[in-house]
Amino acid sequence: MNQDKPGPNIYLDYNASTPVDPRVATAMRECMETAFGNPSSAHWAGAPAKNLVELAREKVAALLGCEPAEIVFTSGGSESNNMVLKGLYFASSNPDPHIITSSIEHPAIVEPCRFLQRMGVKVTWLPVDAFGRVDPGALRSAIDPNTLLVSIMHANSEVGSIQPIRECARIAHEAGVPFHTDAAQSVGKIPTDVNELGVDFLSIAGHKLYAPKGIGALYIRQGQKLEPLIHGAGHESGRRAGTESAIMATALGKACDLASDLSGVAQIAALKSRLKNGLKQSFGDRVVINGHPEHSLPNTLHVSFLDHAGSELLARIPEVAASTGSACHAGQTELSAVLKAMGVSARAGAGAVRFSLGRLTTVDEIDHVIKRLGALHAV
Repeated sequence: MNQDKPGPNIYLDYNASTPVDPRVATAMRECMETAFGNPSSAHWAGAPAKNLVELAREKVAALLGCEPAEIVFTSGGSESNNMVLKGLYFASSNPDPHIITSSIEHPAIVEPCRFLQRMGVKVTWLPVDAFGRVDPGALRSAIDPNTLLVSIMHANSEVGSIQPIRECARIAHEAGVPFHTDAAQSVGKIPTDVNELGVDFLSIAGHKLYAPKGIGALYIRQGQKLEPLIHGAGHESGRRAGTESAIMATALGKACDLASDLSGVAQIAALKSRLKNGLKQSFGDRVVINGHPEHSLPNTLHVSFLDHAGSELLARIPEVAASTGSACHAGQTELSAVLKAMGVSARAGAGAVRFSLGRLTTVDEIDHVIKRLGALHAV
């Protein structure tokens, strides 16, 4: 058999975006056919749309273990993150504000923090260890009397490492500081009950959760005040202006309803182990696993193929959709900020590839990837 013959397309980039679950699409279609009115209108056309928005809010809240009134619908994870960071800053009268975050956050946290730095906010970027995890002790040392917020992601999208959120939130609360976590990658993969985590704010991105792009949510613990990011009419209890989309809210609500059942995660984790073991068998000590060996997302496998370029390997197997952990510019390999923060060497970083699995991933697909990459290594 010709080892270079591509097979059918294989999607292993679920951390970048998930396909819309057919059950979510069905719920959206039903909504489009029955609820075209403005949810803010009090007449017969608006009422069905309003009911669907509130039903969706209840489903999101049920997944997170909070009250429906604590959920605000947004356009996605980026808006949710911006809403917390900027909203707390603009609601504060502190003349010397301080925010703490980690050095491996998504750009949806990094860039708002850089914006706030230009506004005069002091930002502390906590380091991570070689596994990509924050030291809670470092957080304790970083908090000062002017700290407005601590924001640490629940799980890293690149290497999959899960942060000690509960302990970090407890440390923040001991100092009277609210805590936010970007849970875009963790919702639907691991438990995300806001009370068990102890967080005051939590961000969700629908397209990481088998809902469409363009919908997200922000959990705001009762009593926490934010200046709205978007001003206008008093939608979302005055917290986020803009006519609510019953269709998109319904999509996220259905996706969260489905995500409440984590029974299928074990199968995905087994496929991840199969891929990891297969690559180790093919590459031996020429493949390195990045991220924490235990505290890691069950669907995410980040590896470095030593003495290979990750982008070149993926280019040789174009039927496989996956991501690299570095970027190549004019023949030079630039490591991602996450890998730099973890202290990954340039040699290992150049060969970095992230495989992220999902509900539709099969054993045959995993075996195909193992076989194709093994054949490339043997050449």
